[in-house]
Amino acid sequence: MNTTQYDYLVVGSGLFGAVFAYKAHQAGFTVLVIDKRFHTGGNVYCENIADINVHTYGAHIFHTNNKEVWDFLNSFVSFNRYTNSPVANYKGRLYNLPFNMNTFYALWGVKTPDEAKEKIEQQRRESGITEPKNLEEQAISLVGKDIYEILIKGYTEKQWGRKCTTLPAFIIKRLPVRFTFDNNYFNDLYQGIPIGGYNKLIDGLLAGIEVKTNTDFFANRAYWENTAEKIIFTGKIDEFYGYRFGKLEYRTVRFETETLTCENYQGNAVVNYTEREIPYTRIIEHKHFEFDKQPQTVISREYPSEWKEGAEPFYPVNDEKNSALYGAYAELACKEKNVIFGGRLAEYRYYDMDKVIERALDKWDNNG
Repeated sequence: MNTTQYDYLVVGSGLFGAVFAYKAHQAGFTVLVIDKRFHTGGNVYCENIADINVHTYGAHIFHTNNKEVWDFLNSFVSFNRYTNSPVANYKGRLYNLPFNMNTFYALWGVKTPDEAKEKIEQQRRESGITEPKNLEEQAISLVGKDIYEILIKGYTEKQWGRKCTTLPAFIIKRLPVRFTFDNNYFNDLYQGIPIGGYNKLIDGLLAGIEVKTNTDFFANRAYWENTAEKIIFTGKIDEFYGYRFGKLEYRTVRFETETLTCENYQGNAVVNYTEREIPYTRIIEHKHFEFDKQPQTVISREYPSEWKEGAEPFYPVNDEKNSALYGAYAELACKEKNVIFGGRLAEYRYYDMDKVIERALDKWDNNG
């Protein structure tokens, strides 16, 4: 029985779904947004703990060179001047990221760009690597042995759950190396955190739109498919097709969040732990994203692991096997007339936030 009530059913209320829903609503279409989680916003959702906006699913730092996207977001919420300047902790010693003159001085005591370049070039020559066969060889050929062993190897092996010698070289096509004393991780013109947290942004995008949380599309698929003329699907593409070709692989992250009685735990929003022996990859101190001064602080330790059913799929494993598998699903998706796939899970691609928004705006322009 046809029970069509809406022009669009948007499955998932993360950035892609929320932006598309907003554009459709603004154009006068009827829209229903459903999400299986208890909240909207997908992975940018923030939980308020001790009056601090905690990034529940890991640090989300917005950055872009796209002025259209920047202006679009700032029409809903103002952004602060937060600049991402992470620090790496290796066996108790601290190094600035991305790799820059502050890093090189801490590593080698070099004070000029020429000295740093010569040190890296010397280690490249000594490695004797001409055609990198794996991630380890690729990294050493780009930045030398010291940077690789101290700042890349352990972190990467924890992140991927595999030795660097077994990971393909293309995962690290290039590494950011700066011969200036600049700790700004991103080169983008615009950067910051929404003042008051990402929930304000999502609430603005979804204002006036019907939303149902705690609602799983797959729990009553036949019903939901008949509620709208078109479906915007932002979930896992392999699940949409019943895993007919097999399951795509992901990495996931477990967060261990703790409220501390001290005002300032580590002095920075992001500190990476690059040695392999420490099981977590980084500690996030959330108050520093918004320059807050509460008497307490909230930290989150991030533990990466293989994705299993029931866990959150965070990072697509874009190796040759999974890329081919996604290609088979993408062929099916191209044939759909009334379903639009978009976002990190539906396109099996790790997107920065600005790119997700660009994709949503483009999809609307081409399909709305």
